[in-house]
Amino acid sequence: MLNLIGCLNNAGGFAAKSLVLQNVVCQPMNVVCRTGATHTIPVLKKSKRPTNRHRDPLYRRARALQTVKLELPDFEFERKRSRDEVTPEEMKERMKKIGISPPGSYQEKPTYISSTGAILDEYVPVEGDGKASAISTDGALQVTDKVKGKGKTFMSIRKIRSYHDDFDPRKWVDEAEDIYIQAHEALANKDEDEMHKLVTEKCFPEMMHEAKRKTIHWKYIKAIEPPRVVHARHANIASDSNMFGQLTVRFHSQQTLAVYDRFGRLIHGNENVVKDVLEYCVFEKHLSNLYGIWRLHGKIIPDWKPRNENFGRLTYRLQPEIEEEEEETSAAAGSAQQDFAQEDDDQKGATIYDRFGRILKRN
Repeated sequence: MLNLIGCLNNAGGFAAKSLVLQNVVCQPMNVVCRTGATHTIPVLKKSKRPTNRHRDPLYRRARALQTVKLELPDFEFERKRSRDEVTPEEMKERMKKIGISPPGSYQEKPTYISSTGAILDEYVPVEGDGKASAISTDGALQVTDKVKGKGKTFMSIRKIRSYHDDFDPRKWVDEAEDIYIQAHEALANKDEDEMHKLVTEKCFPEMMHEAKRKTIHWKYIKAIEPPRVVHARHANIASDSNMFGQLTVRFHSQQTLAVYDRFGRLIHGNENVVKDVLEYCVFEKHLSNLYGIWRLHGKIIPDWKPRNENFGRLTYRLQPEIEEEEEETSAAAGSAQQDFAQEDDDQKGATIYDRFGRILKRN
């Protein structure tokens, strides 16, 4: 493209301009000639203050409070609600908008029964068990008493075998003996976590009763007679599928026991004295539970067993008991004092005193 203005500026005269124009092919074009007096569009500078704000930053909080946002009630939603046309999703969205947590569906908390709270059909030991020989009359009576109640025991063992095919009471007593020893060792060591694995929720508070702040030394020496199962029962709780089984085991063994108080004083037993102990312990298992285990459930104390009056030495002082004669004398002395006090009151009531306590008149 030919720069016409540049050619005119470089030419010296009119002739030169004409010569240049002769060699140029003329084409229609618009030429704009600008002189020094032409005004250009001024460049707009961006102001420091944003254009969408008020020119005066003062009182902007007051200006903002001039506009109050009111939340109008949704009458259409209330109409749908009165006609029961609101879906649960819409109701949940509405409550979420208001700020109220939607109510969840009611579900009962699941309950788990891990053990029974009692001994089922408690076994009654025969009187004199462990002392009478089989040849004597008492021993013969014990043999006949064993026959009683065998039918329910056999049925309960069959019920246990329906859940555990390889169950044999004659072999299982070895496991029961281990549980018995480990539970008492955990009690002596005050290992509550281990006790919860070996005893049920019913037996735990009974074993831990008054064991706080005491030192227990217990040792299992040997078994005088091999342990054996003498009683078996089963029962369901809450439903037929929730089955529990209980076995009563007879233990006749030698043990040592010594209990010390918090000051280290011996209050019961002796570590060096071995005693023969005859106990009937009940073991329970949750048969319906696939991971259920046998645990110590309780001990049976027969009514004919003599009570031990020696409960150990006390670690606190007892208040002295007042005899009846002393009570009578104290009551008589109290009544006499009341009579004297009443006479003094009568005398005081008949005498007139001034404000300084001086006697003015005496009747």
